Amino acid sequence: MTSAEKLRMAHEIAGLGVDVIEAGFAASSPEDADGIGAVAREVRGPVVAALARANRKDVEAAAKSVEAASRPRIHTFIATSDIHLARKLKISREECLERAAKAVEHACTFVDDVEFSAEDAMRSDLDFLCRIVEAAVRAGATTINVPDTVGYALPKEMSHTLLTLLECVPDLSDRIISVHCHNDLGLAVANSLAAVEAGARQVECTVNGIGERAGNAALEEIVMTLRVRSEALGHDTGVKTEGLYRASRMLSHLTGIHPQPNKAIVGRNAFAHEAGIHQHGILQDPGTYEIMTPAMVGAPGSELVLGRHSGRHGLEARFRDLGYSLSPEELERVTHDFKLLAERKKDVLDEDLLSLLHHGVMDEVPEIHALEALEVLCGGEVSRARVTLLTESGVPRTAEGEGDGPIAATFAAIDQLTDFNMVIEDLKLRAATPGRDAQGDVTLRARIDGQTFTGRGGHTDVVYASARAYLHAINKAEQARVLEARGLARAADLWGV
Repeated sequence: MTSAEKLRMAHEIAGLGVDVIEAGFAASSPEDADGIGAVAREVRGPVVAALARANRKDVEAAAKSVEAASRPRIHTFIATSDIHLARKLKISREECLERAAKAVEHACTFVDDVEFSAEDAMRSDLDFLCRIVEAAVRAGATTINVPDTVGYALPKEMSHTLLTLLECVPDLSDRIISVHCHNDLGLAVANSLAAVEAGARQVECTVNGIGERAGNAALEEIVMTLRVRSEALGHDTGVKTEGLYRASRMLSHLTGIHPQPNKAIVGRNAFAHEAGIHQHGILQDPGTYEIMTPAMVGAPGSELVLGRHSGRHGLEARFRDLGYSLSPEELERVTHDFKLLAERKKDVLDEDLLSLLHHGVMDEVPEIHALEALEVLCGGEVSRARVTLLTESGVPRTAEGEGDGPIAATFAAIDQLTDFNMVIEDLKLRAATPGRDAQGDVTLRARIDGQTFTGRGGHTDVVYASARAYLHAINKAEQARVLEARGLARAADLWGV
């Protein structure tokens, strides 16, 4: 992240109510130091920490970067495992001890809050780890961090290490014990929680679990485990859980790295239910299959995903949301047709349900609105588009629109020529062919008058492809109106209206 992006994220994290923000590694680059400085100057509430290796130059760079903070911290570290000492640092254990103590002492001349980390602690000799932690405590460290730097530890090993340190190191119980776990074996959160149970009172973690290699312990998973299982664990945090989803989305926006769909707490599918048994339970009482509510983490509401595993209860609920009350006979027929369709499609959308209900097909729809011409002017603060559409009878109609970018301007112009209330929920653009003249393939999902439709379009010009996708969705909505009218007409004939 740039310094500006880092500052924006720091404000978001501070708003969550975290205790400490480690803002960066000051000696690594001038931009990182600038970013730490910006956070230190502007963010109030949490402690602002800067990372430093166990040498004078790093410690002084860290001190300078956090000098404007209301609550500054220097976090100094040195590797303590034999493999790191021999292969990376090429120093003895005694020299490692000396460097650690001197770094902590030097940091204490700048700030009152000093953290010490024994890098690769969980692969270090435990007796030596006790010695270096004792040296750091004597030198003035206020927080002792025990990192599982390579994600190697098991929860029982984490517990044993912390309990041993507490037993063997004088005055350690008067300090804050911290833990820093990586996720190489998928155990970062489990190891962090084991550390909390063993006496750790600070957990180092990241939003969405981002970090080196397989990532770090995920903040949202630790926070919600402590919240949901508070009776069993006996600990909690001051984090405002309602902001977790927002923080996750902001980080994804800033970095371009999105959590996998099944990511706990903040993944797209975290509150999505497809199985018919689950959907039935959720409709009766969300507590049957949700151990926390979406509102607890600030996420959108629970979603019933219609697919091959869904049942009639979920199907009936979705039709009810769309404004249809199905008779038992209609529900029986639609459920049968739905099952056949779901075997061919992963997700069944509103447009498919409308087709099933009214005996129509949405895959190939008439081009009620066809794109005849598109002119776009962009590059300034506002983009402008001129669109000409042909009706089914071949009559041209033209409109102009403005927007933030050429695609938005094009959509605004098309809206002038149609009578739908359309909201884009998702738009994806990809190169369907290689090379500079690649075919652009645009897929979008839109909510049109309360119902969801998809559209696809392709062209070497991505704006033109987007216009085609937009019109494809609109034409489906027009077809849905036709099908609905036919369905109402059949019903009127049936009842003699």
